[in-house]
Amino acid sequence: MLYRELVEELSHLIRSGALRAGEKLPSVRALRRQRGVSQSTVLRTYDELQRRGLVEARARSGYFATGGAARVLESPAQVRPPRGAGAVDVAELVFSILRSNQGAATVPLGSAFISPYLFPLARLGKVLGAAARDLDPWTTVADLPPGSWNLRRQIARRYAAAGARVTPDEIVVTAGAMEALGLCLRAVTAPGDIVAVESPAFYGALQAIEERGLRAVEVMTHPQHGIDLDSLMRTLDRHPVKACWFMTSFQNPLGSLMPQAARQELVRLLAERKIPLIEDDAYAELYFGKAPPRPAKAFDQDGLVLHCGTFSKCLAPGYRIGWAAPGRFAERVARLKLMRSICTNVPTQEALGDFLGKPRAYDDHLRVLRLKLQAQQHELLRAIAKYFPADTRVTRPQGGYFAWVELPAQVDTLRLHQAVASRGISIAPGPIFSAQRRFANCLRLNYGHPWSEKLEDAMAAIGRQLRRPS
Repeated sequence: MLYRELVEELSHLIRSGALRAGEKLPSVRALRRQRGVSQSTVLRTYDELQRRGLVEARARSGYFATGGAARVLESPAQVRPPRGAGAVDVAELVFSILRSNQGAATVPLGSAFISPYLFPLARLGKVLGAAARDLDPWTTVADLPPGSWNLRRQIARRYAAAGARVTPDEIVVTAGAMEALGLCLRAVTAPGDIVAVESPAFYGALQAIEERGLRAVEVMTHPQHGIDLDSLMRTLDRHPVKACWFMTSFQNPLGSLMPQAARQELVRLLAERKIPLIEDDAYAELYFGKAPPRPAKAFDQDGLVLHCGTFSKCLAPGYRIGWAAPGRFAERVARLKLMRSICTNVPTQEALGDFLGKPRAYDDHLRVLRLKLQAQQHELLRAIAKYFPADTRVTRPQGGYFAWVELPAQVDTLRLHQAVASRGISIAPGPIFSAQRRFANCLRLNYGHPWSEKLEDAMAAIGRQLRRPS
């Protein structure tokens, strides 16, 4: 691979002394020009050199040789979850954390959202205005679930590009991914049922399970590769699991990515037991590689994968447009949607359908967004290495905009959250990502905002707080 050749060449230059400690390396743009490679290849090269301790990224200055003196950030340990299934009680804790994370002045390291300034909102506004002006009046009363045909057709085309056979008729448009996921959960469970979730899990999944009166069982999840299939099989043998709610791509909060073979095996394993899989794929478009990962939905032969996506994370956060492709449960999900909210905003659906239909508009936006997120991840990892304790571990996701940080065992991230919140800094402490409120020494950090002096200062402040005596 090109990036591996570049890594070895630059490693040799640094180790041989040809590039001395403290000497500046070419900028991303300059190295890209010199070698005729992509920006993604250069960023990946510098990321690997940082991991090896040979290069240090300095905010607003560039990349510098360290001579091997820089810290190497290891990946967090994989933690074995409790064996039992139980009721979930995290909603109040999550709400208290989210309330303190609000406000434009807050440093958004604990935010669940990308910076709104990374989206083409002005262009979308023009498309929305045109869609509203040209709207057929009958669609405002007749375009009930499953939603706008134009939008569903565009979504189906993107499924096809990702290797999944999904027709427009299967798709149900919703008010964001959380409504899609909640409707799918209701379609395949009854109160008291057991749902398998990742460990750690997205707190939105835990809240939905709690609200539905379900029980959760946590499945061991690898920080890089996602669901541990052996752990899942043991869980299914022990418990009458009625559904699984998993993120196969850039899982929140870990950022893990299941390999394609593991996704295929996951679908096969669940199909044998006739267990539905709710696939939360909110971050699928935010990959850093050359091609999108194929969703588990692409391997579904039995209609048991209920795939859910959204435009909130990658294009239009305030528009609140998501969807479900629920397989054999499509009619049930459409009826639940009709009963709960009748339909999703019609002009907004039409506008997004029109935007997706414009040649290259969406893909060009995504290409730029992915590069920005990848660069911002570099800055976050550099700051963690610089300011956090020596035995800190952190994930290096291949997409999305979250990193999972494992701090020394004695750290209580709920107390850390309270301490830094008083200084206007938000973090997402580990206990909100567990049905059992575990991961007390872990936290999730967001790199979805352009790096700034304010973010740099916030990371330094968190580091100082971590070094204070308990």
